[in-house]
Amino acid sequence: MDVSSPTPATGPLSGVRIVEFAGIGPGPFAAMMLADHGAEVIRIERPGGLTAGLGNPAQTDILLRGRKRMEVDLKAPEGRAVVLDLLANADGLIEGYRPGVMERLGLGPAQVHARARRLVYGRMTGWGQEGPLAHAAGHDITYIALSGALHAIGRAGEAPVVPLNLVGDFGGGAMMLAFGMLAGLLHAQRTGEGQIVDAAMTDGAALLMAMMYTLHGQGLWEDARGANILDGGVPYYDTYETADGRHIALGPIEPGFFAQFLTLVGLAGDPDFDAQNDRALWPRQRDRLRALFLSRTQAEWDALLLGTDACYAPVLSLREAPQHPHNRARATFVESGGITQPAPAPRFSACPPRAPQMADASTQTRELLTQIGYDPARIEALCESGTLR
Repeated sequence: MDVSSPTPATGPLSGVRIVEFAGIGPGPFAAMMLADHGAEVIRIERPGGLTAGLGNPAQTDILLRGRKRMEVDLKAPEGRAVVLDLLANADGLIEGYRPGVMERLGLGPAQVHARARRLVYGRMTGWGQEGPLAHAAGHDITYIALSGALHAIGRAGEAPVVPLNLVGDFGGGAMMLAFGMLAGLLHAQRTGEGQIVDAAMTDGAALLMAMMYTLHGQGLWEDARGANILDGGVPYYDTYETADGRHIALGPIEPGFFAQFLTLVGLAGDPDFDAQNDRALWPRQRDRLRALFLSRTQAEWDALLLGTDACYAPVLSLREAPQHPHNRARATFVESGGITQPAPAPRFSACPPRAPQMADASTQTRELLTQIGYDPARIEALCESGTLR
């Protein structure tokens, strides 16, 4: 299904206006989530055209979908004045620069809140707005290293495994910022007061580890990789290779699910599997399961286990996942602008979000400034001077 044609703004955030200052990674992802669910998100770009991360065409960047755009020279006083006028008519702001950059531009919280008292000012950084490392460079891997998360991910006796940039950039960063923006917007609706949301990836990654810190504090989690129930330390919660060189994921943690798994694969009553959580049996159980899964192809294991309470799934590639029957039935992936991409999530029964629309090279400068009261002559003068596009 192609959903690239324009559709009216819908979703639970319809009527909310957010101004996003162009960046890469977690800031755009948070803005994408807000736009997916109906917010009008206006992305402020530097003069020179649409930009995306890693030098790739912005028109193919899923994280930039659903925006309106302006190109503004923020170094020009006239450009900053335009942005402040825009912010005076906005509900929220998202920026991902190092601490102090927005203040030096004259667009820090004090300057903005002087014009827009109700505005929620969202700040996305790795280390946070203060602290010994606040001004240091970093990336996802360094932020999750400091939180304890990176230490916990990997095989026993091996180095930590880099979990893509899901834990810092997107889980601990973007999604925390999106949550913070919504909490701030609710507070502003009740009180008329805006505030600053300080979303630091180190803080967010630490928060994602709340259950592991709980279990560690209770004496139920070893402070070592590959030694625990959810980190590959147990044989029944792990991935295994199949006869065709593919992999499957197995996770029957609960005794009843484990029993069903054993029955389905012919291991019920086997003395090696009599005690699910006997650590002395785990090495033998793992060896047996490795040999077992190598005896059939992934498709054959799908036919036997998928959809049962054995807690089983095939490990799918990025090309395969959109084509899986379950994902197709739920429209978990959609196509827009010729790009297959994850659909907006979560889902709402009363106000479903609009279909994603990919970015293009156009700007909506004239439309946006007309909405906040600029006359055509003033807009044209600003565009002709190069301040706006």
